[in-house]
Amino acid sequence: MAQHKKNPAANGIALERIEILFTQAHKNRDNPDLANRYVALAREIAMRRRLRMPRKFRHSFCPACHAYFVPGENIRVRIQHGKVISTCKNCGAVIRFPVR
Repeated sequence: MAQHKKNPAANGIALERIEILFTQAHKNRDNPDLANRYVALAREIAMRRRLRMPRKFRHSFCPACHAYFVPGENIRVRIQHGKVISTCKNCGAVIRFPVR
């Protein structure tokens, strides 16, 4: 099979769209269905272009159920043993990030 060449212009456009979708999700965080839909669309764009989700957005949704995180509403955040431990209240998934 022929390998596809990476198109930096298309990847740049995809990253811009991902950023716009996460901005919209943040604006509509009081409407969880709409915010989750924006996250799903952003993930689809990233997967279609085979892009890694930017770090600033990677920690703003649940990797298990893909729900947009609103602190205090659907996520519990704790700091313990040099890690930030986030627990999704929708699915119960536990996500651990090292403290920098």
